[in-house]
Amino acid sequence: MKAILAYINHAWACGVPCAGRKFAVLSFAIGIAVPFAAAQQNHKTWADYGGGPDSSHFIALDQINKSNVSQLQVAWTYPTGDNHSYLFNPIVVDNVMYVLARNNSLVALDAGTGKEIWIHANLPGLTTRGISYWESPDRKDRRLIFAINNYLEEIDARSGKSILTFGNHGLVDLKEGLGRDPRTINRIQSDSPGRVFEELIILGSSTGEAYLSPPGDLRAYDIITGKMVWIFHTIPHPGEFGYDTWPKDAWKYSGGTNTWGEITLDEKRGIAYFPTGSPTYDYYGADRIGTNLFANCLLALDARTGKRLWHFQMVHHDLWDYDSTAAPQLLTVHHEGKLVDVVAESSKQGFLYVFDRVTGEPLWPIEERPVPKSEMPGEQAWPTQPFPTAPPAFARQKITPDDVNTYILTREERASWKDRIASMRNEGLFTPPGLTETISLPGARGGSNWGSGAADPAKGLLYLNTQDWPTIYKLSLEDPLSGRSRAGSPEGSVYQQRCEACHGKNGVRAGAGPPPLAGIGQRLSLESFRLTVHSGRGEMPAFADLNETAVRTLFEYLNRLKGPGPMGGELGMQTVDPPPAGTVVASGGAPGGLKIPPSTGVRYSPIEGPAYPPGSLTPSVRYYTDWGLYPDQPYIIGPPWSSVVAYDLNSGTIKWKVPLGQDAEAAAEGAHDTGAFMAEHHGMIVTSTGLIFIAASDGKIRALDEDTGRTLWTATLPAGSEGIPAMYEVKGRQYLVVSASSKINTGGGHGGRAETAGTVRPDLPKGYVAFALPVH
Repeated sequence: MKAILAYINHAWACGVPCAGRKFAVLSFAIGIAVPFAAAQQNHKTWADYGGGPDSSHFIALDQINKSNVSQLQVAWTYPTGDNHSYLFNPIVVDNVMYVLARNNSLVALDAGTGKEIWIHANLPGLTTRGISYWESPDRKDRRLIFAINNYLEEIDARSGKSILTFGNHGLVDLKEGLGRDPRTINRIQSDSPGRVFEELIILGSSTGEAYLSPPGDLRAYDIITGKMVWIFHTIPHPGEFGYDTWPKDAWKYSGGTNTWGEITLDEKRGIAYFPTGSPTYDYYGADRIGTNLFANCLLALDARTGKRLWHFQMVHHDLWDYDSTAAPQLLTVHHEGKLVDVVAESSKQGFLYVFDRVTGEPLWPIEERPVPKSEMPGEQAWPTQPFPTAPPAFARQKITPDDVNTYILTREERASWKDRIASMRNEGLFTPPGLTETISLPGARGGSNWGSGAADPAKGLLYLNTQDWPTIYKLSLEDPLSGRSRAGSPEGSVYQQRCEACHGKNGVRAGAGPPPLAGIGQRLSLESFRLTVHSGRGEMPAFADLNETAVRTLFEYLNRLKGPGPMGGELGMQTVDPPPAGTVVASGGAPGGLKIPPSTGVRYSPIEGPAYPPGSLTPSVRYYTDWGLYPDQPYIIGPPWSSVVAYDLNSGTIKWKVPLGQDAEAAAEGAHDTGAFMAEHHGMIVTSTGLIFIAASDGKIRALDEDTGRTLWTATLPAGSEGIPAMYEVKGRQYLVVSASSKINTGGGHGGRAETAGTVRPDLPKGYVAFALPVH
């Protein structure tokens, strides 16, 4: 039986050509699974990222319900002390909350009042989305676990001080053990925290997306000693399953295939579920011919040993940056007369894949369908891709000239976009990139992303936050990150090629999204700037090839631009600001953990790039793209630009779908139910009383009715919100806490007005805002 299941897994993952053929459901496979209760954790606490190891964001507290949610009011606030966008998901243990704040400080707060307990200051490079917590059975040993600057570190949860008996004087070097020279690895830590299982911390990674990036191997470390306990090679080594889905010795030079998103645990079964990303280079795969296991997979591993249990590959030989990032959701559903424990994975493509949690058997057939061929020299796009027959897609998956937006764009712009789209190669989700423009929807930044999923596990209901953002691809022999001047000053050209698409023209991005860079020296030191440029930060890739002169030149160029004034740590880097006012118990983490070696000067251009291993089956040239994402581009298509979608997985249907937020500029032109753009990083909370709490980039947090999607409560925040809120109970009072520190997107692709009158609560400080019912 194991052999049969292994063959089936391999056939599914490798994309055996079978156009239009449905995979048969094996009757014996369902019988293997013995359903457990869906609620494997008590769901009454928020002591782990996303609420708990099952990643459901579900809370079983009943004080706040549909009848009284409209009475929620601000209970306390904690200012972060700067204008940095905090995507951090707070965790709460007993009555203590842990948050990230000014000067990269990890702060312990009284969860009932927001008052500071202790501050561990000066932790630049710490994971931005959250941290992990572990305690011994007798509770005498309690630890906060996090990655920082490619190291793994721990802090005592009660004292706030570093635990120096962990690893090597408090440090575990995450660059080691990957089969590459650690000196060539510029970035490896993920900004998503790992998952704690027994005495293990299980980690993914963020490898970067350049040619010859490091591999995204999955690893588990002993929480007490820091010793690596197991490793799973996501690019298989010789003799390992899946090795034949790559060229010979690809593991020596290929990279990516990493879990930079979120890991989910079935604690009772000891199964860890990993969504994996695309292999590198993302858009041209002539050096990795094959289906490329275990890229773009939902991968189930034994959490104790790292042994593969099953997998399913959702994209074969990815050429579109269709990473799987959202947390797999664990639910129990009624299916064909049985209770079945399932795991569901949402994708950037707008598909939802649902599997038996133990066997990997799809609940509904998944068809391999033919897709377009590549026209690129040396490329071999895989001839088929998997399409779920159910549930239905949750996002728009095609675009035509008729879909061009009738709001915000001028008449001339609409006509230009119609002509441009009509001229593109546009054959659906899997149109391979080429030397002329191709387009994809919902796009590489669309669909479902990290933090975007939640569930009511016992009811079989799953919820997604999704956005549509068209991506335009065009390959070229010119590396847009090479630094070669195209126009203007050399330093200005570097900014144009590497930064402008995300940070806006002249270093000032209007509306939501990445922060401005103009006037950078008012807020950051050169050393802090260099650290992030070379190592990357959050969604920002590492630019390790820029030498010290280039970094200084770019820094000086940005500093000459007219900036917005002192704003704190805009990139999450070390700032000149002091830590929050309070009891600073420690600073800087474990000794040596903040020392980042200078760039090795490694480049990824066709001429200067490092050589492939001798004898490898690799092309003589490399092609590149600039990622195809531009500030105005989301508004090519009409609304809604973002939505919340509810699935009933008992029937495999969409229960409801509602826009998330409102675009003010489009609304001023008469648009309704637009959804607010830049909604990809807004997580939600689901309660046992039938409520869904979610923030949007329009500066508001909402409570939706789980049954209908109708808005039952709205509150205006002091700033925009990103990341996942948290919910917990202290001394009999239930709280909702949300990070409100980001810029607000008031709408429009033409420099949407940031934080105009009426869009924020000026009486509240930017930071963490806690809501609760009035005390009677």
